[in-house]
Amino acid sequence: MPPKRSPFATAGQYLSLAFLLPAATFVGYVIGHLLDRALGTNFLYIVFLVLGIISGFVQLIRQVQRDTRNDA
Repeated sequence: MPPKRSPFATAGQYLSLAFLLPAATFVGYVIGHLLDRALGTNFLYIVFLVLGIISGFVQLIRQVQRDTRNDA
């Protein structure tokens, strides 16, 4: 059985997830916006915004699965 983590370590992991979701969304938007400006298009920011949101949620799901697997 793995040793129990301190409550502060667990809180730190979930706090990092709270910053990861908006950061991934913002980075996706910025990449799309820069590509739109460089290529003269108007839709890539939406595509990369959605990709950023999806990547944030994928990381959230991975972390929750990792934690539930360790608890079981």
